Amino acid sequence: MNLSLSDLAPPLRWTSPGQIAPIAEEPQLPEAWWQAIPLDRVCAIVGTQAVASRLADLSVAFWGHLLLGDILPLLRFSDPAEAERTPEMLGKDVVQKLYGGVFDRLLEPAAAPVAVRQDKPLPELIDGLFGALDERQRAIARDRLYAADRATLDELAQRFSVTRERIRQIERDLRDHVEAWLGGPEAVALVAHVSWLRGRLGSAVPADDLAAAVPWHRGDVRTLGIPAWRFVRTLLTGYEQADGWLVAGGADELREKTRQLFADGPRPLGEAVAMVTQLGVREDVAERWILAVPQLRVLEQHVVPWPRSINEKAEAVLAVAGRPLAPEEIQERIGEDYSLVGIRNQLTADERFRRVDRNKYGLTRWGGDEYLGIREMIAREIERAGGEASVSTVVTNLTSRYDVSESSVRAYSGGPGFERTQRGWIRVAGTSPTGESEPYQPRKDVSETRRSFRSRDGRWWHRVDVNAEHLRGSGSPLPTGFAAYLGMAPGGQLTASTTTGDVVISWHNQPTMGSIRNVLADFKASEGDHIFLTVSDGGELLTRHLPAAATAMPPLNRALYLIGYTAPVSSEAEGLRLIGARIGLPETATREEVLARLRERGDRDILGYLGG
Repeated sequence: MNLSLSDLAPPLRWTSPGQIAPIAEEPQLPEAWWQAIPLDRVCAIVGTQAVASRLADLSVAFWGHLLLGDILPLLRFSDPAEAERTPEMLGKDVVQKLYGGVFDRLLEPAAAPVAVRQDKPLPELIDGLFGALDERQRAIARDRLYAADRATLDELAQRFSVTRERIRQIERDLRDHVEAWLGGPEAVALVAHVSWLRGRLGSAVPADDLAAAVPWHRGDVRTLGIPAWRFVRTLLTGYEQADGWLVAGGADELREKTRQLFADGPRPLGEAVAMVTQLGVREDVAERWILAVPQLRVLEQHVVPWPRSINEKAEAVLAVAGRPLAPEEIQERIGEDYSLVGIRNQLTADERFRRVDRNKYGLTRWGGDEYLGIREMIAREIERAGGEASVSTVVTNLTSRYDVSESSVRAYSGGPGFERTQRGWIRVAGTSPTGESEPYQPRKDVSETRRSFRSRDGRWWHRVDVNAEHLRGSGSPLPTGFAAYLGMAPGGQLTASTTTGDVVISWHNQPTMGSIRNVLADFKASEGDHIFLTVSDGGELLTRHLPAAATAMPPLNRALYLIGYTAPVSSEAEGLRLIGARIGLPETATREEVLARLRERGDRDILGYLGG
């Protein structure tokens, strides 16, 4: 015998020697003995059971999901029933016993040599199998057993004027005829070819590879008039054809095992290919197999989990990029039909993301300072400096780290909320104990103001519940706490720009916002919808539209909807934590503290959905 163990067990050719060696090495044998020494010599040195034990150990460790007939194809002829089971199902001891039986039978001396023609081409062998059949038998083989579109029993019964049962009997006899022939000496070369094919195909391969495996596969079985590969395909028992792939075992199971390899996040493509080959997929088709697995994607030479959620896709894009990106860049890299507004909303609402610049977002786990808006960041710089800071230092620090202009920083540092202490120095207004005149302080801070909510980037938004007056173009009042947050004071005026014209907010007896009819028209908003709005550092009116909530929405989700949060939550505790954060409470706030703050603010609609 001149066959090594790897000639008989194809997975030994798929798996890297570095993984095989620690389990398979034998002190009495050289390195890589499984492919360097004929099996009969190995068994003569260490014993048949020792070889069977090493192969069983490898099967349990690396190929537990494969059918035994794919690990040791000779089992399909000696133990066809057990060959359809996996090492995971049988356990190491049973697998070792089966392997040992195959090796014993393979190595026992033959009682009398059988003369077999080994030089006859395989297509001629197959033609000989069907050559002795009558026309009806060949028609049933051609049109039913080996057809791409199988004829029905009724169609064949009608064609040959017999019963369906007679056609079924002929079909059964044909299968028995083929199986008996495969077990005989004349088919030895074809059986060896099928064993070789299993090793070449691996656990998953594009179906077209079978026809291209050897030139004669593309030729015809002349007695039947069908391509030879179609007959050979029926001999590859244990392979399932699914979505253009031949898969050993179950296609769904192999897809799931492939997905699990990347459950912890993106992997470089080269590393991913090596991981997939451990499942028995050939290296030259591993990338194509990855692309064929739902919920996986190759992105910038990385394999990433690719679920249905836009949030998780954005997380994968950022993880692969390894740096913050603009929403427009994230939209382009996702490459699907998601609106830019939708992506911005999710980046703002989902705690996995952090706004790190005026128009860039990163992953929260990366750490770093959060971009809060120019006014808030000036206050942060003053706090870090001990309560008082040089304007020049603040300008240098902010313009060097963020995409903001010097003129904007200087304008905000001289505006409401800050006051000068000495030439070129500022502090947060109201922090001086000297009794200087204070800037306007509303009766209620924005955090205590009804329908005002803070997003994760630190910016406060006000919710407008759209009514008929808004749709007709009438102005509407704004709470004083929110107007003061925008930097306004009694007698002042603020002009916010939109793509369809300016919106003027003025403060006479009370703050009032002019018509937003054009904004509502852009969103095709209806009565009962919600518009969340604020004014950017650059004077732009920022808006977000939410249609009226579905009546079937659970109460907790309705409450979250009113603060602008639309993602699912796992529990009421998580929902209350989100609401508390949006109304300015710390994460440690209790349920009672959240409900009390909502009462103080006057958010009775949210309270109603929370049972408060």
